[in-house]
Amino acid sequence: MLSLLEQAKQYVVDFMQGHGKANAKDKLTRQVPGVRRKLTHAEISALYADNPIVQNIVDIPAEDMTRHWFTLRMQDDKLAQDIMARLADLNAQGAFKKARMYERMRGDGFISLGVTQKSKFELQDPLRFDNLLSVDYLHPFSSMKVNEFLINDDVFDGAYGKLEKLRINRASRSGIQAVETESLVHYSRVLHDQTRRLEDEEQGMSLLETLYDAITVLDTSLWSVGQILHDFTFKVYASEDVKNVSPAEKKEMSMLLDFMFRTEALAIIGKDESLTKQTTPVAGIKDLLDFTWDYIAAAARMPKSVIKGQEAGTLTGAQYDVMNYYARITSAQENEMKPLLEQLIRMLMWAEKEPGGRIDPDSIEWEIKFNPLWSVDSKTDAEIRKIVAETDQIYVSNGIITADEVREARFGQFGIADNFKFSGDDADWQRMAGEVYGKWKENGTHG
Repeated sequence: MLSLLEQAKQYVVDFMQGHGKANAKDKLTRQVPGVRRKLTHAEISALYADNPIVQNIVDIPAEDMTRHWFTLRMQDDKLAQDIMARLADLNAQGAFKKARMYERMRGDGFISLGVTQKSKFELQDPLRFDNLLSVDYLHPFSSMKVNEFLINDDVFDGAYGKLEKLRINRASRSGIQAVETESLVHYSRVLHDQTRRLEDEEQGMSLLETLYDAITVLDTSLWSVGQILHDFTFKVYASEDVKNVSPAEKKEMSMLLDFMFRTEALAIIGKDESLTKQTTPVAGIKDLLDFTWDYIAAAARMPKSVIKGQEAGTLTGAQYDVMNYYARITSAQENEMKPLLEQLIRMLMWAEKEPGGRIDPDSIEWEIKFNPLWSVDSKTDAEIRKIVAETDQIYVSNGIITADEVREARFGQFGIADNFKFSGDDADWQRMAGEVYGKWKENGTHG
């Protein structure tokens, strides 16, 4: 029979491969990256409803993309104003905000285009712009309403990877009675907002799936901090007589003393007894919480100050991370929202009963110009304008560019506008950031 030492040698060859390292009992080994948790719509709804930080991550970028809306610029100012008024009647701003919220929350955001056409049509028929009479309503909805995505999977087709039709659940409720209907809808009859989709999947991927672990850790952090605060201070009663007390008596005495000494009331104790107050040590907890916040901010691509609800559109001091965030919002406006807005405006121009009657959008000059997302104080704004003007003057004086090119670059083809949107390259951003930071240091305040 083997001795105890020989048996131990059979199990432990290297102390690094003992109870914790590189075997089935190693928790680190069992933690495998890439194990995706695919959330159901019910789980996503529960996360959003329960966690205000999740609500901020979903809502704030959508609000920032649409808060200041855009300016429609064209030669006919009255037509531009009429079209913007029609968009306001349709609540287009709210619809696009909701669609972006649904895209971040569930992976897909849609806006149904309710139209009147000259001839009878089916929802599965392509929408013909030259047959439009009016645009009647815009209804935002999410992928919860979509039962099936029909996508072109032919790699040798020009429309490869594009959504062609949707099978939409059109269920309606009247009191307790529900009517279940389903319709095949052509893709041209909806505006579709989607930015995250895996190649082998049809639906977009919810942002909350990638944030799930971080949200879990944040939720655990909240609970842990709550427990620490609940027991942050406690009293210790020391007495020699405790050793002579039975367990039952000790329990009864503990309950009595806990009731008596729960507040800052007067404590009457013996000569050789002591009553002290102890606090829970919290050294290092800030670093742990900062790590959680940093991870969430990186995963959501949002600064911590924005996630926590900093006043939107305001720069305080040298907030380069907030500038970068607004730069990403601007990019999303131009690359993701602008094509959808242009499609809607084209429909309004083509429709006979909309402002201006039927107009071929390609026959006139027009453009969408997003309004500034953020602002600095008026003095800093004036100084930035002055720096830009002086720089342009140097370029013109040295023959690098012409005055007409400056006019086109700064004010566009529609002349001087009331607003000034600073949208230059990285060097411009750095120069502007330096101006803001300089004023912040000069004033000595973050306000």
